Amino acid sequence: MASGSALHRPRTWDIMLSLLAGISLLACAALAAKPARAQDLIVKYDQSELLRLPRPASEIIIGNPAIADISVQSGTLLVVTGKTFGITNLIALDAKRDVIEERRILVRRDDARVVNLQRGTQRQTYNCTPQCNPSIIIGDEPGYFDTISKASEKKIGFSERAADSSPQSNGQ
Repeated sequence: MASGSALHRPRTWDIMLSLLAGISLLACAALAAKPARAQDLIVKYDQSELLRLPRPASEIIIGNPAIADISVQSGTLLVVTGKTFGITNLIALDAKRDVIEERRILVRRDDARVVNLQRGTQRQTYNCTPQCNPSIIIGDEPGYFDTISKASEKKIGFSERAADSSPQSNGQ
């Protein structure tokens, strides 16, 4: 009986090797069928990045427009602006509705020259380029965020009113 089981071992081994080879071939075929994913586009919060397409796009789709916004500068040049932190995706289609570009967009914080003042669980953010000024970032202490946001809105209002009343804007 020992010699009988020894005869069946090589055949079992051959069957297992054949199965493993078949599974490996299927896995390779599946990987080859999927197109390679382009690198993720990393955009900093409240900043923009340029994305050049290989050919003109007729339609641009953004998975979550609250995370990133797209502005088409020409058929092949896009401006991607980070609106809030997170991950979304972009799909660019040509006139035949074929995919030109498909890419994930990661919006992250720009930590260069940003100082966080942490008081317990409350955070305040300052942009220190070249001197430290209050900055509002999602996740800051709500009272601080509201105060800086209102001050920023007032400043924008002053600027807009000044621009509207300037002689150049009145055609003079």
